[in-house]
Amino acid sequence: MIGLLIQVINLFSQILILVIFLYAIFSYFLDPYHPVRRGVSNFVEPMLSPIRRVIPPVGALDFSPLILIVLIQLATRLIVALLL
Repeated sequence: MIGLLIQVINLFSQILILVIFLYAIFSYFLDPYHPVRRGVSNFVEPMLSPIRRVIPPVGALDFSPLILIVLIQLATRLIVALLL
């Protein structure tokens, strides 16, 4: 039972990281009003906003998606460790 829960947590984490990665890629190649980009942005932006308040973009570089991915990985490892 615990093994299945760990697999679900890992899968959710990987999907979330993939969506954040797609958000970063779409921000360079798709128009801001493209429906796919808007859908992904609506999902990811609420998670990035608190990070951007602490660490604002540096020029044209925004490190908040990278920081969010690291935080998701840390949280996943912590949850899995607690379950084991």
